[in-house]
Amino acid sequence: MADRSTFTEQALPHLDGLYAAAMRMTRNPADAEDLVQETMVRAYRGFEGFSDGTNLRAWLYRILTNTFINIYRAKQRRPEQTELGEVEDLYLYNRIGGLEAARMGRSAEDELMDLFSESEVKNAIEELPEQFRIAVLLADVEGFAYKEIAEILDVPIGTVMSRLHRGRKSLQKTLYGFAVQRGLTDPSLSAPVPGGSD
Repeated sequence: MADRSTFTEQALPHLDGLYAAAMRMTRNPADAEDLVQETMVRAYRGFEGFSDGTNLRAWLYRILTNTFINIYRAKQRRPEQTELGEVEDLYLYNRIGGLEAARMGRSAEDELMDLFSESEVKNAIEELPEQFRIAVLLADVEGFAYKEIAEILDVPIGTVMSRLHRGRKSLQKTLYGFAVQRGLTDPSLSAPVPGGSD
């Protein structure tokens, strides 16, 4: 059982990270502030139930994520529905110098990320459907392990893996579209044929 008098001291170092995650979830500064405030209130109230010595950061992110899902989804008249179907396997190494990059010890994703601005990557992440966006943010931005994400989202690890796979593939597709628009790759050389497969 945690001592509530130590809450501020222990939770405050996580405040900036929580706000950054809240911004990525809500996409709005006022909503992000409200979300963090509500998260901290709920965390404070439940702090005596937190086990000292366990992962406080993961515990706080679970509260943040649950609060977001409960409050902000409830504001929508109907839940967000996205029909992605089967996201094509757009392996970036087939699109932008994959073999050369692999020979140099860098992945195609590393090479590609050098070509995009931070805002382009951020916008691509923000376009993801909510359930995929949260999984990608927790894994690739916040650095949580699959097991931690499963605990934060209260879903099986298999669901986390599926959401990450689909979110990352969708992200790859968006970034590939940016590459084509900017003339970084020639779509006629490797783009999938409509209705066909790679």
